[in-house]
Amino acid sequence: MKIAWFKKVISPEIGAYLAGYSLKDKSVAKLDDLYMTGLCADDGERKVLLVSFDLLGLDEGYTREIRRSCAEILGIGECAVMFSCTHTHTGPETRTLAKAPQQLNKPYLEQLRSWILDEVSNLKDFRECSVYFYSSKCDENRNRRYVTACNRATFTPHRREVVPTATEYADKELGQLCFLDKATGQPLYVVGNYAAHPLAGHSPGLGGLRISADFPGAFRRYVTSETGAECMFISGAAGDLVPKEDELGSDAIEKMGRNLAKAAIGGLVDCTRNPLRFRMDDAKVGAVSKFVTVPLRKHKVGTLQNYYAGKTALDLEMQAVSIGDVCFVGVPGELCCELGQEIKWNSPFRRTWIAYNSTGYLDYIGHANMLVAGGYEGSAQLFTARCGLALLETAADAMFELREKLCPSEGDEMYPDCVTPPLVDIPAGR
Repeated sequence: MKIAWFKKVISPEIGAYLAGYSLKDKSVAKLDDLYMTGLCADDGERKVLLVSFDLLGLDEGYTREIRRSCAEILGIGECAVMFSCTHTHTGPETRTLAKAPQQLNKPYLEQLRSWILDEVSNLKDFRECSVYFYSSKCDENRNRRYVTACNRATFTPHRREVVPTATEYADKELGQLCFLDKATGQPLYVVGNYAAHPLAGHSPGLGGLRISADFPGAFRRYVTSETGAECMFISGAAGDLVPKEDELGSDAIEKMGRNLAKAAIGGLVDCTRNPLRFRMDDAKVGAVSKFVTVPLRKHKVGTLQNYYAGKTALDLEMQAVSIGDVCFVGVPGELCCELGQEIKWNSPFRRTWIAYNSTGYLDYIGHANMLVAGGYEGSAQLFTARCGLALLETAADAMFELREKLCPSEGDEMYPDCVTPPLVDIPAGR
């Protein structure tokens, strides 16, 4: 395995309108820079490119066009280029689905296009490396929905006193890929994946008006400062998840980012000391995309803009990109954590992580019962109740096809089929 990477500041000018909350939110300061981070992995036969943006979301058409251009530069298929947005609410407006499309920052998007293509064109100095994976549980998020005994949902950011009683599901997994220099064993690159809206720092007043990458930025800074490795953060299925200390300002940003980063460094310690368990020898890369047509809810028809205008159903892309026995699943919007967990459970890969707002930005996507219970996410969803199930099945089809392509099954039964491991299987170290 060889890797190359890039890191580019993509902060807008102070004074740019910010995506996320009020349409009147215009930036007045910058707390920290926004970044575009890219990682290209080459197994000798195939390449894949992962790019993470400190942005709230990007349109499907814009994303697909630039992915296609990146693929042409690298000589790979479009499905092997995965974009993902961390979903910071203190970045520029980059979605046409915004309530005020006139605030779409078109000059910024043109500049972003140029930055992406320049960085991909200049990828070089591929480094030979060993690849490790790790997974740990980090209690840094919570579900922002409180659902009553009669199945009615309350959006807790608007009723903060009920937060202690909210017990809806939250995915606590911090996933990480670690690339170590083949010659020296030193960390070269770390990819972290965790599910929570980047809203730790979005306090009332100044906190919501400062350009910031929020806790993903703090995570990257700490990992790099303590290990020397470059770092990427990919948001997981965070549709209904927020930081445990949400909307409390810069201290909450640093606290959450550092706690996740320290867990990632601990994971780096453990995986490198136990290579038999966590090193992926002869890791291959690959990619598959599949589309599914999903109807819009009747009251949402006619509300969409630009190339969605007049449509009653949309073709949604589910993308699977793997590095070794780890698979990233790219989703077309703000997937809620329950569906993200279903995708993980139905994966044939050893570890599977969601790439948030990846194949486009199409608002919230939750499970069917979310439309029964109501609440913010259910009310915002564009698609009919079976959308989540359709996306889950499409993702599973993509993952199984990809796994079979990279590691063909022997005999009639498709992998996985755990016929040999013992009932108690706690692998030895080293």
